[in-house]
Parts: sequence; C-alpha cells; structure tokens
Amino acid sequence: MNENHFKFSPSVVALPVFSVLALWVVFWANLKFGLQLADYGIYPRTFQGLRGVLFSPFIHGDLNHLFNNSVPLFILLAALRYFYRELTFRVLIFGVLFSGLITWAIGRDSFHIGASALIYVLVAFIFLKGILTRYYRLVALSLMVTLIYGGLVWYIFPGVDEKISWEGHLGGLITGFVFAFLYKTPDYQKLIRYEWEKPDYNPQHDKFMQRFDENGNFVNLPPPEPEREGTSTDIPEIKYVYQFIPSRKEEDPDAD
Repeated sequence: MNENHFKFSPSVVALPVFSVLALWVVFWANLKFGLQLADYGIYPRTFQGLRGVLFSPFIHGDLNHLFNNSVPLFILLAALRYFYRELTFRVLIFGVLFSGLITWAIGRDSFHIGASALIYVLVAFIFLKGILTRYYRLVALSLMVTLIYGGLVWYIFPGVDEKISWEGHLGGLITGFVFAFLYKTPDYQKLIRYEWEKPDYNPQHDKFMQRFDENGNFVNLPPPEPEREGTSTDIPEIKYVYQFIPSRKEEDPDAD
C-alpha cells in the first residue's frame, strides 16, 4: 500500500464539521429551552445512568467546556478520517460505547458529560497506531499528536482537577490503546526500498558485500580486470622503429 491510500475527500472536512456543529446545536438547545441535559450524562453504576453512554458526548456544562472540546475534536476527526478511512466509524462508535462503559464502571457518583472521553480515544488510537505501523507518514502524525496533545496525559489521574472527569479520560485512553492493537491497517510499504530490503536480494552479487569475509572482516580486493572481447592473439602487434638522424654538424663539420 502506498501513498495513494491517503486521498482527500469531502468527508475529511464534512465529518468533523457536522460532529462539532451537533455539539453546538445541542448546547444552544439546552440553553434556549432549559432542557437540563446534564441529567442525561453518565451516572456510574445505575441503570438510568447507562443512557449517558450514548448521550454524554453531546452534552457540555458551559461555553468554555464546549470550546475546549470542539477544537481538538475537529482536528482529530479530520486526521482519523484522512489517514484511517476504513476504521473511522468503528473507532468512533465503539470508542464512545466502551469509554462510556468504563466511565460508568469506575466513575464517581456524579454526572459525567462532555466529548473529552472520545478525544482521549482518538489521541490514544492515532498515537499508538502510527507507531505500530512504522510507516513514516503515520509515525509523523503520531509525533504531531504527541506534541500538541501530550499534556492531556496528566488529566487521567485523580486530584488534578475535581471538575473534570478523569475517569472518562482514563476510559478513553484505555479504549484507544486497545483499538490500536485490535484494528488492523494495510501493510504500508516504504516509498524508498534499498537493495537489501528487496526479496530477491543476494549478498553474493553485491560488490559492497564482497568486500567482507564470512566473519565480517574487511577484505581489500584488487580491482577486477576489464573484460575484453576475444583473446590476446586478436590484438595486432605494434612495433616501433627508431631511426637515427644525424644533425647538420655531424653531416658537415664546417657548418655553423
């Protein structure tokens, strides 16, 4: 699989746009009509709280909470759709379900809302999957995600900020890591393949490798003789004849 696997399509922009737009529409409706949607968040270890597994990613407590989730969600969804097209909806759907269930199982007795658990799913998946593929473009994407969102790792621990759901963050991180191992990607090939990486490579035909013996010691071989067509008898013999020419003084001693 080569770089033709990565093709831009309208869905690379459409998916994050509609996803983020849905969050803002739900937030606006909650404020406009006083729906008290926070009650539809994840409430751990209660049957009624299970509905939050599906609804909680769309619910946010305030404008700052919504904005802080909107920007990384947009970027990460675009990256997921462009680089992992076939896995996009599996990562999203099952990421919401499993991260929500982990939050429901280990969370504090409070309503857990927001799309941050899904963000942690995407960060963990994109980071680890790129490293596992060892394909240079995906590794570069992993490093970029680490550079931008590496600081999120601190929010999976309790006590950092009592207002955030570290349980949801931890559930998202675990889910993303598991998906990175579970979901398979194509066997990406390097654009540049060296001679020794090719399946038909034979070191005995490699002039460089011929400089080393079986123990890996350098051997200074004489340069090979140039190939000639025919035999030496085919080369005509060339004779040089030297003729002595006397000078003018030798011919005429009286000459000046």
